[in-house]
Amino acid sequence: MFARQNKKRKPDTAPLPEQIDAIRQRAARGHHLDQVLWGKVLLKSVYMPSDPAQALVWFTMAANAGYGPAHNMVGRCHHFGWGCDKDLLLAAHHYETAARLGDEWGRYNLGILTMRGIGVPKNLKKALGLFTAAAHNGHAKSMNLLARFLEEGWETPQDKAAALAWYRKSAEGGDYRGRHNYATALVDAGRVEEALHWWRLALPDATSDILLAMQKSLEKLGAAADPSLYAALLEKLKTLPTQADETEHI
Repeated sequence: MFARQNKKRKPDTAPLPEQIDAIRQRAARGHHLDQVLWGKVLLKSVYMPSDPAQALVWFTMAANAGYGPAHNMVGRCHHFGWGCDKDLLLAAHHYETAARLGDEWGRYNLGILTMRGIGVPKNLKKALGLFTAAAHNGHAKSMNLLARFLEEGWETPQDKAAALAWYRKSAEGGDYRGRHNYATALVDAGRVEEALHWWRLALPDATSDILLAMQKSLEKLGAAADPSLYAALLEKLKTLPTQADETEHI
């Protein structure tokens, strides 16, 4: 009888780590930053099952209080359909609100939509303004895209020297796309050893689209390439889907 009863019992949920539970408690007390952090835990955490709908509730609480990063996360939820129906127009609205409140991720994400014409009319000039503002405020991914605009001469005079400087800043800021693009520019300048250094740093976080671009670049280098880097790249490609991250741009 006792054996049958034990089989019916659900396993106890493991207690949250102290630092994660502290975030939960501060969120419950109304701290906006912690409400966003707790929502991110609910979106994806090794400590509990994912609950996107509840994550959206917490993001919305903080957004309703006028907290910019929370509007960005509400935008992300509507952008990708996390805990709600996908609604690109509503996503753009929340990114715009986040940007207006000074959130650099909001500027970046709105810039992506306006650059590509996703959910809103395509507007390269507006996208450039958003990436420029965020880049000057230290946002590494926006630095990479500002560099791309300068390199291509999109809505701004072409300036490859300035583009190289911004790619370097993006790389130094930790953006793997900026690291890849800076490495590519270094190869073009004949600075192969420096390029290999930045590709090594880009490898751990790179998505499949960047890895494939790196693969082509390393194959062009031939004997000048780093065999161990190339082997590690091929190994990582085996573990990743071949679809690019739609939230970013090379």
